[in-house]
Amino acid sequence: MMQHRRTFVAAGIYNILWGAYTLLDPQWLFRVAGMPPSNTPQIFATLGMVLGLYGVLYLEVARRPEHGWPIAAVGLTGKVLGPIGLAFFILSGQWPWQTVAITVTNDLIWWVPFGIYLRAAWPSFRATF
Repeated sequence: MMQHRRTFVAAGIYNILWGAYTLLDPQWLFRVAGMPPSNTPQIFATLGMVLGLYGVLYLEVARRPEHGWPIAAVGLTGKVLGPIGLAFFILSGQWPWQTVAITVTNDLIWWVPFGIYLRAAWPSFRATF
């Protein structure tokens, strides 16, 4: 369980920091990707707020890993659906390929550790029903 605690502490801190930075500077991705500034930066700021709140939930999984299966499952689902949505925007030409940078650190690197946790925690979660 210690490995899982470390994973979710790292995920929690990462999400809180990413969310706080995005809330404070909602134009950063547009600058990094060479895109024109957004006319609606509050939408990206809101995404930062939501991801920061996910960080709080991940810290709860780290605190009580035996009860964190639902939170981690929702988190991993978002980490799979996010890249699918981004791929649509990139392939349709709406966003440049440079925006894939947010997917690597926000999503892809977490697939394996979240998956390992979900597999290990499934018997405990199932037993609660």
